[in-house]
Amino acid sequence: ACWVLHYFCEVKFKSDQNLQTALELTRRCLIDDREMPVKVEAAIALQVLISNQERAKEYITPFIRPVMQALLHIIRETENDDLTNVIQKMICEYSEEVTPIAVEMTQHLAMTFNQVIQTGPDEEGSDDKAVTAMGILNTIDTLLSVVEDHKEITQQLEGICLQVIGTVLQQHVLEFYEEIFSLAHSLTCQQVSAQMWQLLPLVFEVFQQDGFDYFTDMMPLLHNYVTVDTDTLLSDTKYLEMIYSMCKKVLTGVAGEDAECHAAKLLEVIILQCKGRGIDQCIPLFVEAALERLTREVKTSELRTMCLQVAIAALYYNPHLLLNTLENLRFPNNVEPVTNHFITQWLNDVDCFLGLHDRKMCVLGLCALIDLEHVPQVLNQISGQILPAFILLFNGLKRAYACHAEHENDSDDDDDEAEEDEEAEELGSDEDDIDEDGQEYLEILAKQAGEDGDDEDWEDDDAEETALEGYSTIIDDEDNPVDEYQIFKAIFQTLQNRNPVWYQALTRGLNEDQRKQLQDIATLADQRRAAHESKMIEKHGGYKFSAPVVPSSFNFGGPAPGMN
Repeated sequence: ACWVLHYFCEVKFKSDQNLQTALELTRRCLIDDREMPVKVEAAIALQVLISNQERAKEYITPFIRPVMQALLHIIRETENDDLTNVIQKMICEYSEEVTPIAVEMTQHLAMTFNQVIQTGPDEEGSDDKAVTAMGILNTIDTLLSVVEDHKEITQQLEGICLQVIGTVLQQHVLEFYEEIFSLAHSLTCQQVSAQMWQLLPLVFEVFQQDGFDYFTDMMPLLHNYVTVDTDTLLSDTKYLEMIYSMCKKVLTGVAGEDAECHAAKLLEVIILQCKGRGIDQCIPLFVEAALERLTREVKTSELRTMCLQVAIAALYYNPHLLLNTLENLRFPNNVEPVTNHFITQWLNDVDCFLGLHDRKMCVLGLCALIDLEHVPQVLNQISGQILPAFILLFNGLKRAYACHAEHENDSDDDDDEAEEDEEAEELGSDEDDIDEDGQEYLEILAKQAGEDGDDEDWEDDDAEETALEGYSTIIDDEDNPVDEYQIFKAIFQTLQNRNPVWYQALTRGLNEDQRKQLQDIATLADQRRAAHESKMIEKHGGYKFSAPVVPSSFNFGGPAPGMN
């Protein structure tokens, strides 16, 4: 009977009473029946009915505790991997109701996991048990995501999860590493407790023993150590030493270019996160590790640009420190000065930097470079490439920002769809209160992005963030005051007066179209500044004022100021 209900779960019930009867009988089979096969079928049937019948969820809500307890008991008795999927879906459906019993459920799941993994790899059914164990770990991860806003519950779950994590890592049960590192990542998204910092040496030990095959699985956790609790990271040198050592081993070994990209990304994140935090002694080590990798064969542009980006981040961190580091670097079989090679390679590859973050870093790095009081000789030799590189990057940024804004709007539309009918009556006269400035800015971005060329030419590159862009840095925060447009405009205008010879060298070869594009960049910088100021005023409960008109022109026509 339960099997039949399972396969007819999408049928529309003409009577709510019939649906209630079906749910009640299924629930009783799950909780009261003595036959385990019946209980298993009842569990699956109950979950699919709840997912497919609108009123079913409401009816089962009062019984969620005994239902969950029954599911946990059946999983322990049968070690059936289908049921781990059932309980995960039930947790998502009843997140509020599950929260008060999350600790009890996690304890039960942890005990079941320990029971399941006692099976030796050569024993009959070991593959099925491994799938079940993975399902249990994923279920615990789902519970963590459900209670992430309840700090006191998360703290209780942390201790239980750490026992499971410790068991897997200490016994080197490799097949569960991916799920274990995902669990550890979930436990460090809001804060990193002292217990979780104690886990880092164990992770480092596992990395050393089991090679770097699992470095990409460790990466989200390592990223949290760096970005969520930077103070503790910098409080003891051993933490940074362990993370650097892992990155260095990946970059000098045979882990493959995907892992190497992740290692370089982590070095970049550390540099950006710790700007102004006194890690000057680390910068030469990080830069050498990244650039040394470029002296060996590189198959993908992703790895090449990511290694360059470590040095670009160091340039943003401290230009003089980076240049001194490059001057002191010596690589075998490379007669060209490293400074020249780095800058030339960077400008040649500028079209390979994709996504928001990578292009933004390129702009900030180039800004730091052209703003130097004593410009490296190699820059004078290729000065004609610099502003075209800026234009290329800003055109890409406009498209990327427009795509990002469009995706944000699509996401908001999806979230709001279910609530639109309820809210329509409440809008009333408030419809006139839409943030017209913000909407106008988004329209400008979209329009200007469209003017840069056919959608087909750039959609693939800009529609999605790059694979590593999910590892956010401090400069990617929406509230971060670092705006690449405004920084470029300020530096470029200052150059007109401060260093007219260098300014002339930069602008001499520009054609009319390029000059117009630079003017557009300056205009967009002012619009972004006004939009940011308006957003900040609103955020702090103030009023919006019309932004004053700011001159946004560069003097391209004749000689730079001070030049005759």
